[in-house]
Amino acid sequence: MSVKRHIVFVVNVDWFFLSHRLNLALSALSKGYKVTLVSKDTNRRNEIESLGIDFVNLDFGRSSLNPFKEVQLILELRKIYRRLRPDIIHHVTIKPNLYGNLAARLSGFQPVCVNAISGLGYNFIDGRRSVLQKVLIGMMKFAYRYAKTNFIFQNPDDLEFYNQLGLIHPSNHIIIKGAGVDEKAFPYLIPIPKDNIEIVLPARMLFDKGINEFVQAAKILEDEFSGKARFLLVGDVDNGNPASAQISDLRKMEIPGYIEWVGFRKDMLNVYMNADIVCLPSYREGMPKSLIEAMSIGRPIVTCNVPGCRECVDDGINGFLVPVRDAAQLAQSLRKLMLSEDMCIGMGKESREKMLKEMTLEKVTQQTFQFYDKLLRHG
Repeated sequence: MSVKRHIVFVVNVDWFFLSHRLNLALSALSKGYKVTLVSKDTNRRNEIESLGIDFVNLDFGRSSLNPFKEVQLILELRKIYRRLRPDIIHHVTIKPNLYGNLAARLSGFQPVCVNAISGLGYNFIDGRRSVLQKVLIGMMKFAYRYAKTNFIFQNPDDLEFYNQLGLIHPSNHIIIKGAGVDEKAFPYLIPIPKDNIEIVLPARMLFDKGINEFVQAAKILEDEFSGKARFLLVGDVDNGNPASAQISDLRKMEIPGYIEWVGFRKDMLNVYMNADIVCLPSYREGMPKSLIEAMSIGRPIVTCNVPGCRECVDDGINGFLVPVRDAAQLAQSLRKLMLSEDMCIGMGKESREKMLKEMTLEKVTQQTFQFYDKLLRHG
């Protein structure tokens, strides 16, 4: 009887695993893998274990800067890896990537590490330069020198950044566009007819997601579209991220009936169904799942011409790309769509076609397991 392959997913919080990597884990189970998640439990453990996935609780302390605690976290990961002895360790987000590779180097049994590079994180967005960024780059160069380190990138810009650090060779990386979206779970639907045009920004409420520019663009258009449109900010605050808006900030942005923050919504399918236009003026992304879901539903996209976002839009075909931090240009592009229902529907159909061609869950899963198989064959 053959021994099951064992894959361990290492993610900073369980809700992110559920939203971005659950389908991959379920596919691994269906292929006969033993699957374990190492993550912080935010009361989702029972839900995850009920699916047949083992759970190891580990608090990554996303905003912690205590060196002693950080070293302890690496040593705890090493202990977990030594105990589980998996065939593949799939790290997701920057802290698990860095600390996980360091722990693997120290574990003594040479596991294959796959690092999902879903963007570069707060310290590398919007031209930030800091001592912490220099420290992070030094850690990256050291941690990723581990012989069995491999990368899944979501866009070519992040690949080039890592290449410039000297971390890339021909066999240790692949580009896979996002975490994948099930086109059947997010079927093509013409927008629901209603009195007001609905423009939605679906994201965590981070300033780096362009929420200020979204609100400024709405205000530029207010005289023309007040009473005819609604600009909705859909997502929760994230106090673990330095770029997070506070609830008080968001309440000050609101203009009742025109600009509204509706908070976290679990039923994103309904959000996209009601939307006419989906907008994400983010400063940088890995590959935003929210835009891929909106593309699957068949919505035109307005986003910034930055890494991760521009991969979702063929400018003028399924939406518009605008310069980062440019509220005036954002307003102009949104206005074009708001004045033409036919343009919205036509670009929405193009979004659906682009998503089906490049970003389906089936395609992403297939590419990921092909990468796993290649790495396992070469030991």
